[in-house]
Amino acid sequence: MITAQQIKEKLFSLADERKKSVIMSFFKTGKGDYSEGDIFLGVTVPRQRKIVNAYQEMPLTELQMLLHEPFHECRMTALLFLIKMFKQSEKQDLRDYYFGFYCSNIQFVNNWDLVDCSAPIVVGEYMLSQKDISLLKQWALYGNLWQQRIAIVATLAFIRVSNFDVTFSMAEILLNHNHDLIQKAVGWMLREVGKRDDNAEYTFLIKNVRYKKMPRTMLRYAIERFPESIRQNFLKGVL
Repeated sequence: MITAQQIKEKLFSLADERKKSVIMSFFKTGKGDYSEGDIFLGVTVPRQRKIVNAYQEMPLTELQMLLHEPFHECRMTALLFLIKMFKQSEKQDLRDYYFGFYCSNIQFVNNWDLVDCSAPIVVGEYMLSQKDISLLKQWALYGNLWQQRIAIVATLAFIRVSNFDVTFSMAEILLNHNHDLIQKAVGWMLREVGKRDDNAEYTFLIKNVRYKKMPRTMLRYAIERFPESIRQNFLKGVL
């Protein structure tokens, strides 16, 4: 079985200062920013996936050590392992175990890319199978920034099977959120609804003039795929 230390050594061997500066341009790591304290090595996700694909699984004790590392790529690789193991598991008790592991270590899923790769599968697919979204509502209402992003991004699993109500429920809770990472995530999920049913998204936006209540960033993300004339009407507030 592969160990956390072995994976860490592989990642360090692939560290690239040039790529590190490019990767860090996508994240805000300054004092007071959402990624403050996050440390990057400069290893691309495709290279991380290649490492993960070389092994069948990773013991959760080792995976936890990797997930607790301060290095961003270590945490991402740990989550990629967890996603792979979750998707390959056919027994419900194993999926329960992996989901429980995720929840117990959720404080280490602490950047937008870590959320976006893991939430739709480990959280969304699990809750879809359980038909229980109570934890999503709890995170959306009372969680920190990353838990709130998990709550909305996890609904992608529901969108993929044309169940839009869960997304609308989370979007309603987060409609007036003041952080752009949540505004973008809500707009993104509403846009994903629109890809499958533009009338459903349109109806959600105009009902109770929600589109006028949401932050501009959220609205722009949500209406990105609408015809230009409709987009302009949304932006001008004339619908």
